[in-house]
Amino acid sequence: MEHISAILANCWWMILLSALIAYLLGSINTAVLVTGIVTKGKKDIRQMGSGNAGFTNVLRSVGKVPAIITIVCDALKCIIAVLIGGFIFSFASVAFQGESPVFINELINCGKYVAGIFCILGHSYPVYFHFKGGKGVVTAAALMLTEDWRVFIAIIVTFLIIFLCSKIISLASVLCAILYAPYTFAMTFIFDFIIYRDYSLTYVIFSTAAALLIGVFVLVKHKENIKRLLKGEEKKITAKK
Repeated sequence: MEHISAILANCWWMILLSALIAYLLGSINTAVLVTGIVTKGKKDIRQMGSGNAGFTNVLRSVGKVPAIITIVCDALKCIIAVLIGGFIFSFASVAFQGESPVFINELINCGKYVAGIFCILGHSYPVYFHFKGGKGVVTAAALMLTEDWRVFIAIIVTFLIIFLCSKIISLASVLCAILYAPYTFAMTFIFDFIIYRDYSLTYVIFSTAAALLIGVFVLVKHKENIKRLLKGEEKKITAKK
């Protein structure tokens, strides 16, 4: 409890600054911008196909090249946001002089999670586009890549297996959202806490809780997809040329 109070007292501005910058970056919705450019401002991706401002709808409704641009830019904005969050929290070493490098590194990683979560929120509820955005799958994957490459690889392999077997992106996304927290716990607890002792149990719990929060958020954003999946009505992936 003392550590938590000290963190809040000394790092509150880091939390707020990381969250604000990440949210504003996340609000740059590539799907909306790219669709507007391709259609010369005549169409809004949120009024096309499924109505979602994300990679899959751009792929189905606009084409492969715009979809590739969308997924790359959505990933990059989250990677940038997470790196900025980590940089801002690196100043914790000044506020916590004398603390172990492990503790400081944990704080930096916490800053990355804060930035990643708010970037996902910005992507889904963009301030620049009337708070109607995407579902946060690509941005969440970018957070995984930047925060823990082991979890990212596990999720990507799982996603590819499910998608290649089903050809349904939403099914792969939903199952990966469910597995994000268990994968995070397994990697941090087994390797970082037990084997290498690089992190504390507190950090294992925090990172798992953050992954659970993100996973639940993605599931909530996919509630309509889940309903269609249960009814067997979800469409398999098809794309415009």
